[in-house]
Amino acid sequence: MHSIQDSTKTLLLSVKHLKIENTQQSLVQDLNFDLHVGEILSIVGESGSGKSISALAILGLLPDSLKITGQVEFLAQNLLSLDQRQLQTIRGQKIAMIFQEPMTALNPLHRVEKIIGETLYLQGWSKDKVQKRVLDLLHDVGMPDAKENLCRYPHELSGGQRQRVMIAAALALEPDIIIADEPTTALDVTLQAQVLNLLQLLVQNSNMAMILISHDLNLVKRYANHVIVMNKGHVEEQGEVKQIFQNPQSGYTQHLLNHDFGAANSIPENADLLLSLSKLAVKFPIKQGLLNRVKDYFVALEPLDLKINQAESIGIVGESGSGKTSMALAIARLIKSSGKIVLLNQDLNLLREGKLRPLRSEFQMVFQDPYSSLNPRMSVEQIIGEGLALKKLKKVEIESLITEALQKVELPVEFKGRYPHELSGGQRQRVALARALVLHPKLIILDEPTSALDRSTQRAIVKLLRQLQVEYQISYLFISHDLQVIRALCQKVLVLRHAEVVEFQETHALFTSPQSEYTKTLIAASHY
Repeated sequence: MHSIQDSTKTLLLSVKHLKIENTQQSLVQDLNFDLHVGEILSIVGESGSGKSISALAILGLLPDSLKITGQVEFLAQNLLSLDQRQLQTIRGQKIAMIFQEPMTALNPLHRVEKIIGETLYLQGWSKDKVQKRVLDLLHDVGMPDAKENLCRYPHELSGGQRQRVMIAAALALEPDIIIADEPTTALDVTLQAQVLNLLQLLVQNSNMAMILISHDLNLVKRYANHVIVMNKGHVEEQGEVKQIFQNPQSGYTQHLLNHDFGAANSIPENADLLLSLSKLAVKFPIKQGLLNRVKDYFVALEPLDLKINQAESIGIVGESGSGKTSMALAIARLIKSSGKIVLLNQDLNLLREGKLRPLRSEFQMVFQDPYSSLNPRMSVEQIIGEGLALKKLKKVEIESLITEALQKVELPVEFKGRYPHELSGGQRQRVALARALVLHPKLIILDEPTSALDRSTQRAIVKLLRQLQVEYQISYLFISHDLQVIRALCQKVLVLRHAEVVEFQETHALFTSPQSEYTKTLIAASHY
């Protein structure tokens, strides 16, 4: 359980009066904290509150355009006064960081073994020694089939597997401090507990400390010793976990602790059938040898049947690698599959790309990681309007539709000229949603669209999705490992495990009387 502050503990890091500014405003105002050996300090707050930027400042990873003042004392030196060469001896070896978005943080050109072992090679380790250490690290972070995954690239891994590779890479040099920026957003609830138990054990047994940046207050309550609550760059309150959770002083903290997400829309009566899946299955070829011949197949999704009506939401849950995303990509015809995908009385699997293109406006997809799914060279206006360019509309009509889409997702119209890197995680996800909505589709496939968002932003997005469903009669296929979000949005839930359907029930029935042991485990692990 949580340790009480001990004055005899070794002080590892001391942050004093940290202030971060750009030319227009102050982004972080007067942040102060001490971090001791064996402690887990958590920084919580909404998207854009200054959590991640404070962590990046500690490691000197912010752009030169930002003005950073204050003191970050580590090993009797102020990290803010070090040059890049001096910081390189600290990063990874002394202070390591687990980034929030593994797909953008992992090198797409390197295999898993190289990504995790790169820092070890730089230390002069032999190939055999590196491979053994990498395998040990992958086992430690609960990576299934660790040996088979050594030669895979990031795009060949599920979101949860990528997250575990990130964590393994951060642990490789056994640093004194781990800064974990939303380390479990891509993981299902059972793996979240597994990974954080591992990190907690490392902190307690290896003379380490951790800064845990998270929007999941259940995790913070369970694993952290101390909490800093941030809001728009200011510290609202800070103290021991027990004190903050049992007796929050600020109205903002009380708002963060509100877990009421509301209830899903009622099931529409006599609604038309929109999508029908029959024997939908996905398998990937395993190629080997010099000639790259197919030796076997990896089954990503066993044959399944599913029907979704207009204005209905079906949640798809399951652990990382269970086949959720493969199913979504197959329905959107972004990967090959077998079986029937009948949308609006047309089997998508029988259509060539030319015939499929006009239908694509009827089904849209919102991806898990908005930072990698939004073109960094395009403005918000260009991103949202890209699909409209194919509709041969007048410029005035396009501008009007873009403005309407921004208003629907509750973003200011002035955001039109901004680029993805100028937005917070929640704002980027709203732009991704606006891009899907602008074409007025009948079906939206959402792949973990709220996993990287804080609780209050999640609550706002779920409420928004419910409103849009009523207004436009949209159907949702909603993939998530967050059962609270599923419960608040979906009328039915499909549970997947190891590429197979475990059970399919109406949401209320699933939560009150789950049929399988696996579903019971998922619900129990969700703290409900």
